[in-house]
Amino acid sequence: MQIVRLRTIGRVRNLYNTEVVMTRTILSSRKLLLSLCVLSALAPAQRSSNREGQQIFAAHCATCHGLDGQGAERGPNIAGRREVQQLSDQALAKIIGRGVPTAGMPSFRALGSTKIEAVVHHLRSLQGRGAPLPLPGDPERGRALFSGKAQCAQCHTVNGQGGFLGSDLTSYASTLPADEIRSAITEPNKNLDPRRQAVIVTSPDGTTNIGIARNEDNFTLQLQTADGAFHSFVKSELRSIEHQPRSLMPPDYGTRLTPAEVDDIVSYLLKVGRAHPEQKPAKKDD
Repeated sequence: MQIVRLRTIGRVRNLYNTEVVMTRTILSSRKLLLSLCVLSALAPAQRSSNREGQQIFAAHCATCHGLDGQGAERGPNIAGRREVQQLSDQALAKIIGRGVPTAGMPSFRALGSTKIEAVVHHLRSLQGRGAPLPLPGDPERGRALFSGKAQCAQCHTVNGQGGFLGSDLTSYASTLPADEIRSAITEPNKNLDPRRQAVIVTSPDGTTNIGIARNEDNFTLQLQTADGAFHSFVKSELRSIEHQPRSLMPPDYGTRLTPAEVDDIVSYLLKVGRAHPEQKPAKKDD
């Protein structure tokens, strides 16, 4: 009888524990579902606010500050300047509302607090400080790939380290979406800047040099090759000069790297870019 009682008690305890676990699981699921519902409800409103801020900025601010906030003829850079980035949202809203009469900036108090707040949120996105989206991969693995397997550092510089043939990527991703960075890696010849095209120079003895034209006029050409060296040529002394509509960047990263590895590199560039927002030199008054 004692054994039967113990078995019965054991079954009751197991049943109780099972019910407790199931109850906790159901409660956790309900909390998760509630959270997803709340986020789903907020997302359209957030997107609407972002669109509104962008539209107001384009209509009232871009004439002086540029559509990207990087400054124009009549207004300073408000996206990349540290002193502007360091202002609180409240301080920015106050400046927009009151204006800066001494600098020629009018008051936009008539927009109302809601629209002014939307403009502030849009400005933060231009500064790379909007609500940042999650990184698509692991930035630490991306850093290792950048310097290792992908060999990006042979041509590109990040934080002062790397090659010099490619562009400095320290601030490159500060305001770019992940998809655009991914496309630049896997499709380097898409929308290629003519200044980044490959140039092949052939000397009279048949020697060839491949690189990027850094300076060129009707008579001379300065070429930078993959090792970072500069070579100066007199065009009339060359056998041929060929400008090719392709990048010197490897075109096969889409197959050489796995999608996860590409996402890791994208995440590395995003992390570095967010820490180093791009800044343009302040415009000098004439």
